Amino acid sequence: MKTLFISNDPTIFIADSAARARMRSYAAAMGELHIISLAGDGAIEERDGDLYLYPVRTWKLFKIRVLATRARALILEKHIEVVSAQDPFEHGLAALRAVRGTKAKLHIQIHTDFLSPWFVKTGNLRTRLLNRRRCRIADRVLPRADGVRVVSERIKTSLALYYRSGVAKPSVIPIAVTQEAPAAVPLPLNPPSDGHSVSITFALIAVGRLEPEKRLGDLFVALKSIEKQYPMVGLFVVGEGRERARLETLARTLGLANKVIFMGDRPDAWGLMRSASAFIQASAYEGYGRTLVEAALARVPIITTDVGIVGEVFKAGEDVLASPVADPTALALNITRLIEGNALRQELPRAAEAAARAHLASVGDLPSRIAFDIAQTPLRK
Repeated sequence: MKTLFISNDPTIFIADSAARARMRSYAAAMGELHIISLAGDGAIEERDGDLYLYPVRTWKLFKIRVLATRARALILEKHIEVVSAQDPFEHGLAALRAVRGTKAKLHIQIHTDFLSPWFVKTGNLRTRLLNRRRCRIADRVLPRADGVRVVSERIKTSLALYYRSGVAKPSVIPIAVTQEAPAAVPLPLNPPSDGHSVSITFALIAVGRLEPEKRLGDLFVALKSIEKQYPMVGLFVVGEGRERARLETLARTLGLANKVIFMGDRPDAWGLMRSASAFIQASAYEGYGRTLVEAALARVPIITTDVGIVGEVFKAGEDVLASPVADPTALALNITRLIEGNALRQELPRAAEAAARAHLASVGDLPSRIAFDIAQTPLRK
């Protein structure tokens, strides 16, 4: 089978990246995989076994048109059978335009819960307008897709409720997660503050991109509300993103500069989780939530908003402590429950790890499943 991915991940052009290794395994399962993606100047067109990579360079304004033109040329030149776009938005629209008038089938991947009301309510005005536009694009693309793959039952359910029978029945194939957590990496529990050292004995850790949809500010507000009663609690933030400067300002404004420690991007983030007292996230929406699985395998208690695979893999109240989105008070109450509940701190990680391992055992061979899903894509009439 000859497949073309229209990708949104330029790290596939880095030979030793995790994305390249993942695409290599997909290519081996499919027989021949071609991928185009926007990339920087250092990326080159190359072949890696059954994997063929094509970098595209253009301004964002022309991205859809340029990707569609390059994809169409590859469809005709390489006799591509299925084109799979890695989102139903700009990449999906490029794929839709590319397959028109050809025999290639259109397959769409959905990794984001874009039908969550928070998708168009989160971020600054520009982000909200962009996401509204993306929803309109998805309304054009998905009804014309021959096959759809989603990463969670939550997304499948939202598609069914919104589009009813107007889109192809989605296949649910989750994201790959390594099953064995690395060794613990120590956290700086005595970070310097104005020349002095502060002691953190209950360490929360948040891991992910510093973007508006992660709602990290809610964690700061929750932490501030319990600061006087529990002065030993601190929050370690691992990751980078557009929100970092604003979040650092917010931490200082709330008087939490010595309790919120920004650690930047860390390749050992999973190991850092193992040294924390609890993992915490306040996301407005998640398609899947890989860090939840990683936290469960790291055997730390989890506090999370009700997003992604909460309710599907992890049961609220049994495996994780779940809070509504945009509710710092509920997050603070769950932090307090963990601080005061010795038994709860022991029981939650055991239950979450068991749930995560059962989930991963049911996933099977992901490259083979993805290859089969794409190969079975029927042509919609």
